[in-house]
Amino acid sequence: MTIATLYIVAAPSGAGKTSLVKSLVGATPGVSLSISHTTRSPRPGERDGEHYHFVSLPQFEAMIAEDAFLEHARVFGNCYGTSRAAVLALLDAGQDVILEIDWQGARQVQMRMPDRSTTIFVLPPSREALRQRLAGRGQDSPEIIDRRMAAALDELSHHAEFEYLVINDDFAAALEALRAIVIANRQRRAAQLERQRELLRALLS
Repeated sequence: MTIATLYIVAAPSGAGKTSLVKSLVGATPGVSLSISHTTRSPRPGERDGEHYHFVSLPQFEAMIAEDAFLEHARVFGNCYGTSRAAVLALLDAGQDVILEIDWQGARQVQMRMPDRSTTIFVLPPSREALRQRLAGRGQDSPEIIDRRMAAALDELSHHAEFEYLVINDDFAAALEALRAIVIANRQRRAAQLERQRELLRALLS
């Protein structure tokens, strides 16, 4: 079986994680983004199976009862979860997989798949930059921005639980750092022994 890696990418809101992950998938062959299940309603422009798998609460609860999720959580009244079967199918097909989740989800996945997961945390370059990004839409009140900032700082406090830290100051540099992690992991001996089996046999025969 081809050795592929499950990448867990977490960050506080405003750090630019979603844009980085989208660009990483587009720029790196053999990398797929896991599509989560959620009970919330689709937003304008969102399509089922592309942005999320939109399911009812009874369907979601049935999946929990079947132990179908690698991780799941309730966020602001809606449920989100990562399908175990979908992730394993991609990994077994030789695809590296990215989970874009929070630190709590990362803990759950690491407990279930400690030998196949690599964790990455994306940091903003400063508190000031983070606040500017959170306020960037210009539609939220100062109170809402303060709440979002507090939540982001709480998320930041869990950075030490991750193997890699990527600072998103310059977007291109941060993207290159993410790609470097993926490329370096593919050169590990265990992965190369599997991928380059025929070459190694020819070299050593």
